[in-house]
Amino acid sequence: MAKPKHAKTNAIRLLEQQKIQFEVIEYETGDGQVDGISVAEKIGHPASRVFKTLVAKASAQKLFVFVIPVAQELDLKAAAKVVGEKKIEMLPVKELLSYTGYVRGGCSPVGMKKLYPTVIDASAQEQGDIIVSAGKIGMQIHVQLADLITITKAKLEAITTTHE
Repeated sequence: MAKPKHAKTNAIRLLEQQKIQFEVIEYETGDGQVDGISVAEKIGHPASRVFKTLVAKASAQKLFVFVIPVAQELDLKAAAKVVGEKKIEMLPVKELLSYTGYVRGGCSPVGMKKLYPTVIDASAQEQGDIIVSAGKIGMQIHVQLADLITITKAKLEAITTTHE
């Protein structure tokens, strides 16, 4: 049986090159609802399994990638500590494309222009497999956590703030 044809993003190309099993999940974007929680609802998966990719910087030359559940917020202090920096801040959206090759809402931890130090929130361990952006708004990839860690050389750490 032939695999369904999808637009090839850098993330999909890289996963295929590395012979990593993944599933592409496409969703409708016409309503403008492309935030993580809306995406989780559209694709029929719990928000705890769908992760967003955030890019932060310590300085102009030092960028870091953080992959966290869509319903959580990045704890900048904890994230800075994990990557050995005093302070980090979110990369301005206007700089995202030039550094990563991706746009806001379609930023994948896989296949960026450079392999930046990557940290996946420790809560991903409870999932086994997670869903991240495929590198294009309207496309997600469902991948085993171990494979994502391997391809991004990520480490698992607690980097989110919990909402009580």
